[in-house]
Amino acid sequence: MATLTADTGLGAFSIEETDGAITALHWRAAKMDEETPLLVEARRQLIAYAQGDLTEFDLPLAPEGGPLQQAVLAEMRAIPFGETKTYGEIAKVVGAPAQAVVQACGANTIPVIIPCHRVTGTGGLGGFSGMGGVETKVELLRHEGAYSLLI
Repeated sequence: MATLTADTGLGAFSIEETDGAITALHWRAAKMDEETPLLVEARRQLIAYAQGDLTEFDLPLAPEGGPLQQAVLAEMRAIPFGETKTYGEIAKVVGAPAQAVVQACGANTIPVIIPCHRVTGTGGLGGFSGMGGVETKVELLRHEGAYSLLI
């Protein structure tokens, strides 16, 4: 596993690569940076996203999780920049209870790149397991121009 820090306008992230795919993104700087072509590209894309120059990530990803987790992650990846879906909407697509979708969102090992912040509750924002909690979710949604949820 190799790691690299991306200092962005949204904070410092530690990006992890294993076997040629991004496997994790943490809300902190890496303890030791190791540049690989993939990690350098991931850092470039994260910085471009934070600057408002990128709306869709194009990276090989290998997130952890079983079949339900993978189905939820695929649905999250399909949510366009600046848009949201509810836990219930994703639950209907994957054929699982909304609470299982909430848990799968919270277990996302590659936040921001796999945009769990774009998944909300029916009547509100829902939770967010990233550093800073719901305040960070609000910041990411504002960054993407998803203002209608925040008014």
